[in-house]
Amino acid sequence: MTRNIMIVGVGGQGTLLTSRILGGIMLDAGYDVKLSEVHGMAQRGGSVVTFVRYGEEVAEPIVEEGQADVLIAFETLEALRYAHFLKKDGVLIVNEQRIDPITVVTGLANYPEHIIEDLEKEYTVYKMDAMEEAKKIGNAKVFNIIILGMAAKHMDFSKEAWLKIIEKTVPKKTVEINSKAFLIGYEQ
Repeated sequence: MTRNIMIVGVGGQGTLLTSRILGGIMLDAGYDVKLSEVHGMAQRGGSVVTFVRYGEEVAEPIVEEGQADVLIAFETLEALRYAHFLKKDGVLIVNEQRIDPITVVTGLANYPEHIIEDLEKEYTVYKMDAMEEAKKIGNAKVFNIIILGMAAKHMDFSKEAWLKIIEKTVPKKTVEINSKAFLIGYEQ
């Protein structure tokens, strides 16, 4: 059976590092893994989507609409934008952070209200203000690893396996803070 994970966010939020950690843990477990990254105007805060598929044998890297087991959203509007990719019994992990797209900044559009509440009507949603939690431990950049920790509980790998792959993947000087961040999300 193939499992499908999606990571969505905006440029600079760490979607690529997160996908490398996901791919690493899956490879270590002996799965066939396919990754695909789709960049919008990522350097200008545009949408970034990463597909991660794993199983005994995976033919292609793209997750189709309605097929994601887990959708990890680093920003609230991105959760809304890609929620239709979730399976009926899939889970949506959301960082409660608002980053206004250029259309909102310039006044051409309004940021939707009540996004989380609307998503909860249709999907199983786990949410956290991971940016605030990351600031509490002294490094806002690790919010993505906090969200990954929340998502990890909905995948088939042990906490120890996650910590091991984080140690292998992140820069050596950041292993301690990233491990701490992961545990904050995992224990949520």
